[in-house]
Amino acid sequence: MKRLFNLIRGVDRDERGITGLETAIILIAFVIVATVFAFVVLTTGVFSSERGKETVFAGLQKARGTMEIRGGVVVSATGSPLAVDDIILTVGNAAAGDPIPLDPDASTNTTVIAYRDSDTVDNEVTYTVTSVLGDGDDLLEPGEVMTITIDAPTGISPAPSLDANDRFTLEIQTPVGAVIDITRLLPAELATVMQLH
Repeated sequence: MKRLFNLIRGVDRDERGITGLETAIILIAFVIVATVFAFVVLTTGVFSSERGKETVFAGLQKARGTMEIRGGVVVSATGSPLAVDDIILTVGNAAAGDPIPLDPDASTNTTVIAYRDSDTVDNEVTYTVTSVLGDGDDLLEPGEVMTITIDAPTGISPAPSLDANDRFTLEIQTPVGAVIDITRLLPAELATVMQLH
């Protein structure tokens, strides 16, 4: 009887099957957690690479819609004593990018030029465009060069009184590209034609 009792007691203590089942359950839980973690990591990676792609394309579009200054800014002065009359700058398309509208009479999708100095702020300067190299329209396309002329007394409101050693800023805002900020300082003595670098 004692032997039978020990045998039954031994069966009750044999936990090899239970230990294997617990290990299998723990292993399955680890696999499920690892699968969920891998899914989250992959989803986050795909989402961030899509956002990175959108950022790169937005930067390319901004760069391709930007113009650049070709040469210096030319200022002419007339009268006695000399007073600044015209501000002339030559522009081209940067990085062989997208066409940029330069029609000063357009009401939408147009390039806006702002003027600032110590006394005057005009956020919508009147300007004229002359094609130097191109097909003659008011659309600045790759390979074309155009001249923008601002008649200071009539194109800027109120008319600035630019004298020697005065600093002024032109801000060119294209419909898509980056804003070009051009700041120049007039020389110590005005001349009829001055090239400002």
